[in-house]
Amino acid sequence: MFLALRDLRFARGRFALIGAVVSMIAVLAVMLSGLASGLADAGISSLRTLPVTHLAFDKAASSELFSRSTVSTKTWEGWAAQPGVRKAEPLGQQLVHAELAGAGGKQLDLAVFGVEPGGFAAPPPLSGRPLNEDSDGILISEEIAKEGVKIGDRLVAGQAETALTVIGTIGHASFGHVGVVYAPLSLWQKLHYGLPGALPAAATGEATAVALQLASDADISGIDRRLGTQTVDRTGTYSASPGYTAESSTMNLIRGFLYAISALVVGSFFTVWTIQRRQEIALLKTIGAGTGYILRDALTQVAVVLITATAAGTAVALALGGAMNGSAPFSLQASQVMLAAVLLIVLGLAGAAVAVRRITKVPAIIALGANR
Repeated sequence: MFLALRDLRFARGRFALIGAVVSMIAVLAVMLSGLASGLADAGISSLRTLPVTHLAFDKAASSELFSRSTVSTKTWEGWAAQPGVRKAEPLGQQLVHAELAGAGGKQLDLAVFGVEPGGFAAPPPLSGRPLNEDSDGILISEEIAKEGVKIGDRLVAGQAETALTVIGTIGHASFGHVGVVYAPLSLWQKLHYGLPGALPAAATGEATAVALQLASDADISGIDRRLGTQTVDRTGTYSASPGYTAESSTMNLIRGFLYAISALVVGSFFTVWTIQRRQEIALLKTIGAGTGYILRDALTQVAVVLITATAAGTAVALALGGAMNGSAPFSLQASQVMLAAVLLIVLGLAGAAVAVRRITKVPAIIALGANR
């Protein structure tokens, strides 16, 4: 490491420049990771928190599972009677427009989830009262509460102008970038069918999907054939959230290009640096230093620069992320931050390793001025 450390002291300006570039790439990588996580949370956080292993949809529904699927009472009761099925309950989902009753009439968009009050899919309230089958009470998420809605407020929602009363709150939950509301299934049916007056008899008991808790030995494909459903695990439902797949693929593509650029930048710098050090490397070979020793020395130098610069850039990104304070869909997760930092270091080392391979081709005779 003698030559590596001496170079770092001697060419402080050059290494500070490449370090600054790597730091800026680290800031971008961490910020993009936070933005990707925030967008994912805004799209599917409600699905992540569902206490289910699988959801069963109507077999006739296409990829737009939540908007096109309809299951009947017979379907979810059929699931409940199958071996390997621990719990099965109806689950409704509907995006509706609502208005806050009273002066001003604030306009709101709601992602309404219909559940059986007291069932395993119904979330316990953080404040207020739990859902009741015979009431128009709803539980609102943090996203709705941030719009100024509070317990006791009344909303008018859907084409039928259905009255909703806020009776409690839950934590963070959104679907398709819309705040989530939990309602009794009967109330959800009124919103879903949007008809004034009494609910059609045919709609009683209908839902969007069957919420399931399955044992590992459940014959999912066999039950699907018998009941005419298509069942996906909870992770598989994420793609049914509006915009989730497009957002995720776009952010992953951007991050992939950023990591590739970081490897190219670091590799290019150390390629030029290796060319400029040809005589010093040749001199080391002349006095007996092996190629392996010189390669380790060069890669140690790269690692010092990458680790220091990445740590500095990550610290700046964490500070910027904390300063955003909910002004954008941004969520920093320790695992994602660590992954971004490790990938930058590893890919930077890979790019530099390709560059310093030139060391093996430097002949010792160059130290004697044979190139002049």
